[in-house]
Amino acid sequence: MVEIYDRLLQFTLFQGMSHADLMQVAGHTKFGFSKLTTGKRLIREGDPCTHLVFLTAGTLSVEMQSDDHACRVMEQVSAPYILQPEHLFGITQRFTATFRSLTPCNLISLDKQEVLLLLETQLVFRLNMLNIMSTETQRMRHNIWRQAPRSLRERIIRFFFSRCLYPAGPKTFYVLMNQLAADLNDSRLDISRTLNQMQDDGLITLHRGRIVIPMLERLLM
Repeated sequence: MVEIYDRLLQFTLFQGMSHADLMQVAGHTKFGFSKLTTGKRLIREGDPCTHLVFLTAGTLSVEMQSDDHACRVMEQVSAPYILQPEHLFGITQRFTATFRSLTPCNLISLDKQEVLLLLETQLVFRLNMLNIMSTETQRMRHNIWRQAPRSLRERIIRFFFSRCLYPAGPKTFYVLMNQLAADLNDSRLDISRTLNQMQDDGLITLHRGRIVIPMLERLLM
Protein backbone atom coordinates (compact mmCIF):
# COMPACT_ATOMS: atom_id res chain seq x y z
CA MET A 1 0.00 0.00 0.00
CA VAL A 2 2.89 2.37 0.76
CA GLU A 3 4.26 1.77 -2.74
CA ILE A 4 0.88 2.66 -4.32
CA TYR A 5 0.73 5.74 -2.09
CA ASP A 6 4.12 6.94 -3.35
CA ARG A 7 3.22 6.31 -6.98
CA LEU A 8 -0.06 8.20 -6.73
CA LEU A 9 1.68 11.26 -5.32
CA GLN A 10 3.54 11.64 -8.62
CA PHE A 11 0.33 12.75 -10.34
CA THR A 12 -1.57 16.02 -10.06
CA LEU A 13 -4.87 14.15 -9.77
CA PHE A 14 -3.92 13.01 -6.28
CA GLN A 15 -1.84 15.94 -5.08
CA GLY A 16 -3.38 17.94 -2.25
CA MET A 17 -5.22 14.95 -0.80
CA SER A 18 -4.72 14.25 2.87
CA HIS A 19 -2.70 11.26 4.03
CA ALA A 20 -5.88 9.59 5.31
CA ASP A 21 -7.71 10.12 2.00
CA LEU A 22 -4.77 8.81 -0.02
CA MET A 23 -4.46 5.72 2.14
CA GLN A 24 -8.20 5.13 1.72
CA VAL A 25 -7.88 5.47 -2.05
CA ALA A 26 -4.85 3.17 -2.13
CA GLY A 27 -6.63 0.57 -0.01
CA HIS A 28 -10.11 0.59 -1.53
CA THR A 29 -9.65 1.47 -5.21
CA LYS A 30 -9.22 -1.27 -7.81
CA PHE A 31 -6.02 -0.34 -9.61
CA GLY A 32 -4.58 -2.35 -12.47
CA PHE A 33 -0.81 -2.80 -12.65
CA SER A 34 1.18 -3.76 -15.72
CA LYS A 35 4.67 -3.70 -17.18
CA LEU A 36 5.67 -3.17 -20.80
CA THR A 37 8.94 -4.25 -22.39
CA THR A 38 10.68 -2.06 -24.95
CA GLY A 39 9.06 -1.76 -28.37
CA LYS A 40 5.54 -2.85 -27.40
CA ARG A 41 2.39 -1.02 -28.43
CA LEU A 42 0.25 0.05 -25.49
CA ILE A 43 -2.57 1.94 -27.22
CA ARG A 44 -3.55 2.36 -30.87
CA GLU A 45 -5.13 5.55 -32.18
CA GLY A 46 -8.91 5.07 -32.14
CA ASP A 47 -8.96 2.60 -29.24
CA PRO A 48 -11.82 3.24 -26.77
CA CYS A 49 -10.71 5.31 -23.76
CA THR A 50 -12.22 3.23 -20.96
CA HIS A 51 -9.44 3.69 -18.36
CA LEU A 52 -7.18 6.33 -16.96
CA VAL A 53 -3.66 5.11 -17.72
CA PHE A 54 -0.78 6.38 -15.57
CA LEU A 55 2.83 5.98 -16.72
CA THR A 56 4.78 5.62 -13.48
CA ALA A 57 8.18 4.68 -14.93
CA GLY A 58 9.75 4.67 -18.38
CA THR A 59 9.30 6.52 -21.67
CA LEU A 60 6.66 6.15 -24.37
CA SER A 61 6.66 7.25 -27.99
CA VAL A 62 3.52 9.06 -29.12
CA GLU A 63 2.37 9.03 -32.74
CA MET A 64 -0.38 11.35 -33.99
CA GLN A 65 -1.50 12.04 -37.55
CA SER A 66 -3.84 14.28 -39.52
CA ASP A 67 -7.23 13.00 -40.63
CA ASP A 68 -5.99 12.63 -44.23
CA HIS A 69 -2.77 10.90 -43.07
CA ALA A 70 -0.71 13.52 -44.92
CA CYS A 71 1.15 14.61 -41.77
CA ARG A 72 2.39 12.49 -38.90
CA VAL A 73 4.35 13.48 -35.80
CA MET A 74 6.35 11.34 -33.39
CA GLU A 75 7.29 12.56 -29.92
CA GLN A 76 8.13 11.19 -26.47
CA VAL A 77 6.58 11.37 -23.01
CA SER A 78 8.21 10.22 -19.79
CA ALA A 79 6.90 9.30 -16.35
CA PRO A 80 5.01 10.60 -14.53
CA TYR A 81 2.41 11.03 -17.26
CA ILE A 82 -1.34 10.46 -17.68
CA LEU A 83 -2.37 9.33 -21.15
CA GLN A 84 -5.00 11.71 -22.58
CA PRO A 85 -7.27 11.95 -19.51
CA GLU A 86 -9.52 14.45 -21.35
CA HIS A 87 -10.71 11.63 -23.63
CA LEU A 88 -12.23 9.59 -20.80
CA PHE A 89 -15.35 11.77 -21.10
CA GLY A 90 -16.90 13.91 -23.81
CA ILE A 91 -18.26 13.36 -27.29
CA THR A 92 -15.32 11.26 -28.52
CA GLN A 93 -14.16 8.81 -25.87
CA ARG A 94 -11.30 7.36 -27.89
CA PHE A 95 -7.54 7.85 -27.86
CA THR A 96 -6.25 10.09 -30.64
CA ALA A 97 -2.65 8.85 -30.50
CA THR A 98 -0.71 5.61 -30.65
CA PHE A 99 1.56 4.92 -27.67
CA ARG A 100 4.53 2.52 -27.75
CA SER A 101 7.21 1.80 -25.18
CA LEU A 102 10.67 3.22 -25.88
CA THR A 103 12.02 1.78 -22.63
CA PRO A 104 10.65 -0.74 -20.12
CA CYS A 105 7.56 0.90 -18.61
CA ASN A 106 5.44 0.52 -15.48
CA LEU A 107 1.79 1.50 -15.68
CA ILE A 108 -1.24 1.85 -13.44
CA SER A 109 -4.75 1.81 -14.90
CA LEU A 110 -8.02 2.93 -13.36
CA ASP A 111 -11.34 1.79 -14.78
CA LYS A 112 -13.85 4.53 -15.65
CA GLN A 113 -16.26 3.28 -12.97
CA GLU A 114 -13.52 3.62 -10.37
CA VAL A 115 -12.79 7.13 -11.65
CA LEU A 116 -16.48 8.05 -11.28
CA LEU A 117 -16.47 6.70 -7.74
CA LEU A 118 -13.41 8.79 -6.84
CA LEU A 119 -15.02 11.86 -8.43
CA GLU A 120 -18.06 11.27 -6.23
CA THR A 121 -16.28 10.57 -2.96
CA GLN A 122 -13.00 12.54 -3.12
CA LEU A 123 -13.37 16.32 -3.38
CA VAL A 124 -9.69 17.00 -4.08
CA PHE A 125 -9.61 14.38 -6.83
CA ARG A 126 -12.73 15.97 -8.35
CA LEU A 127 -11.19 19.46 -8.24
CA ASN A 128 -7.92 18.22 -9.73
CA MET A 129 -9.79 16.56 -12.60
CA LEU A 130 -11.76 19.76 -13.22
CA ASN A 131 -8.51 21.74 -13.23
CA ILE A 132 -6.98 19.41 -15.83
CA MET A 133 -10.04 19.71 -18.10
CA SER A 134 -10.32 23.47 -17.59
CA THR A 135 -6.63 24.06 -18.27
CA GLU A 136 -6.81 22.11 -21.52
CA THR A 137 -9.91 24.04 -22.61
CA GLN A 138 -8.36 27.40 -21.73
CA ARG A 139 -5.15 26.54 -23.56
CA MET A 140 -7.04 25.62 -26.72
CA ARG A 141 -9.19 28.76 -26.54
CA HIS A 142 -6.12 30.94 -26.00
CA ASN A 143 -4.45 29.54 -29.12
CA ILE A 144 -7.16 31.11 -31.27
CA TRP A 145 -6.35 34.61 -29.97
CA ARG A 146 -2.57 34.46 -30.03
CA GLN A 147 -0.75 37.01 -32.16
CA ALA A 148 -0.61 35.90 -35.78
CA PRO A 149 2.83 34.82 -37.04
CA ARG A 150 4.59 37.67 -38.82
CA SER A 151 6.85 35.60 -41.08
CA LEU A 152 6.88 32.25 -42.83
CA ARG A 153 9.42 30.99 -40.29
CA GLU A 154 7.03 31.84 -37.45
CA ARG A 155 4.15 30.14 -39.29
CA ILE A 156 6.22 26.97 -39.67
CA ILE A 157 7.11 27.04 -35.98
CA ARG A 158 3.42 27.53 -35.08
CA PHE A 159 2.61 24.56 -37.33
CA PHE A 160 5.03 22.35 -35.40
CA PHE A 161 3.91 23.45 -31.93
CA SER A 162 0.18 23.17 -32.67
CA ARG A 163 0.51 19.50 -33.58
CA CYS A 164 2.42 18.30 -30.52
CA LEU A 165 1.12 16.99 -27.20
CA TYR A 166 4.07 18.32 -25.24
CA PRO A 167 5.70 21.66 -26.20
CA ALA A 168 9.30 20.55 -25.67
CA GLY A 169 11.73 17.74 -26.41
CA PRO A 170 12.53 15.81 -29.60
CA LYS A 171 9.93 15.59 -32.39
CA THR A 172 9.89 13.98 -35.82
CA PHE A 173 7.44 15.19 -38.46
CA TYR A 174 6.64 13.01 -41.46
CA VAL A 175 5.30 15.45 -44.04
CA LEU A 176 6.11 16.21 -47.67
CA MET A 177 7.26 19.69 -48.62
CA ASN A 178 4.28 20.07 -50.99
CA GLN A 179 1.86 19.22 -48.18
CA LEU A 180 3.52 21.67 -45.81
CA ALA A 181 3.27 24.36 -48.50
CA ALA A 182 -0.43 23.61 -48.99
CA ASP A 183 -1.16 23.67 -45.25
CA LEU A 184 0.65 27.00 -44.84
CA ASN A 185 -0.68 28.49 -48.09
CA ASP A 186 2.77 29.28 -49.42
CA SER A 187 5.03 28.11 -52.23
CA ARG A 188 7.11 24.96 -51.97
CA LEU A 189 10.21 26.98 -52.84
CA ASP A 190 9.71 29.42 -49.96
CA ILE A 191 8.98 26.56 -47.55
CA SER A 192 12.14 24.76 -48.65
CA ARG A 193 14.26 27.90 -48.36
CA THR A 194 13.00 28.67 -44.84
CA LEU A 195 13.43 25.11 -43.63
CA ASN A 196 16.98 25.02 -44.96
CA GLN A 197 17.73 28.25 -43.10
CA MET A 198 16.42 26.64 -39.91
CA GLN A 199 18.63 23.62 -40.60
CA ASP A 200 21.64 25.91 -41.07
CA ASP A 201 20.81 27.42 -37.66
CA GLY A 202 21.00 23.93 -36.12
CA LEU A 203 17.31 23.84 -35.17
CA ILE A 204 16.12 21.01 -37.41
CA THR A 205 17.48 18.26 -39.67
CA LEU A 206 15.85 17.66 -43.05
CA HIS A 207 15.39 14.26 -44.66
CA ARG A 208 13.22 13.10 -47.53
CA GLY A 209 9.65 13.37 -46.23
CA ARG A 210 10.90 13.80 -42.66
CA ILE A 211 11.82 16.74 -40.42
CA VAL A 212 13.69 15.97 -37.19
CA ILE A 213 13.54 18.55 -34.39
CA PRO A 214 16.05 17.71 -31.62
CA MET A 215 14.53 20.15 -29.09
CA LEU A 216 11.23 21.80 -29.98
CA GLU A 217 11.61 24.57 -27.40
CA ARG A 218 14.77 25.82 -29.15
CA LEU A 219 12.62 26.99 -32.07
CA LEU A 220 11.36 29.83 -29.87
CA MET A 221 14.81 31.09 -28.91
